[in-house]
Amino acid sequence: MVDSTMADAATRSVAAAGASVLSVQNLEAWYGESHILHGINFDVNAGEVVTLLGRNGAGKTTTLKSVMGIIGKRTGSIRFDGQDITRASSDKIARMGVAFCPEERGIFASLDVRENLLLPPVVRSGGLSLDQIFELFPNLKERLNSQGTKLSGGEQQMLAIARILRTGARFLMLDEPTEGLAPVIIQQIGHTIKRLKNEGFTILLVEQNFRFAATVADRYYIVEHGKIIDGFANAELQANMDKLHTYLGV
Repeated sequence: MVDSTMADAATRSVAAAGASVLSVQNLEAWYGESHILHGINFDVNAGEVVTLLGRNGAGKTTTLKSVMGIIGKRTGSIRFDGQDITRASSDKIARMGVAFCPEERGIFASLDVRENLLLPPVVRSGGLSLDQIFELFPNLKERLNSQGTKLSGGEQQMLAIARILRTGARFLMLDEPTEGLAPVIIQQIGHTIKRLKNEGFTILLVEQNFRFAATVADRYYIVEHGKIIDGFANAELQANMDKLHTYLGV
């Protein structure tokens, strides 16, 4: 394991290049009596894709949920666009332009694609229109009247991402978007993330598939036992492969 002082220095150095839109400092979080996060520190700069890597149970999803205000018991500091949102409710955080796409996708099985798309409220101006969404995900236009239960796993993931793009959010948190998907769909998700970045979105991504993450990420943070233990830029990926294999057990 990397010494905590060294890890903090690494995370500061890789985040130094741009203006921070999200700053998380000394974040602690609990599920009931279970203490999950133990002093998480990281930053996300405007317009970049940052990936949290780590094994199952490391605390990656809990970190996203804490930022979104879904975890009730959390301490430390979470600042978004300069505002302290540590104790803000999830609906207030959403109105600030933050959106969370969970691993389980949350598609309403009894609703068709159009109804699923139109269900979430628009919380800010600047959300994508249906035509823009169909340009990103032409499969959804073809399946517009299909119920959620009739969609493939890849189509469900596209729909889950598409729903949050309608809301007006510009800071997207995607939890394991490639989990269980075919390679051709993973490639399409990657193209979408790159395009969203080019259009000014900022993305915080949780992934175990670092080979996919390497195609989209600007920077990485390694999460282990509820802490950030290392961080590096995409340009430093090859130099850190041995450590990465050790961290992820691959």
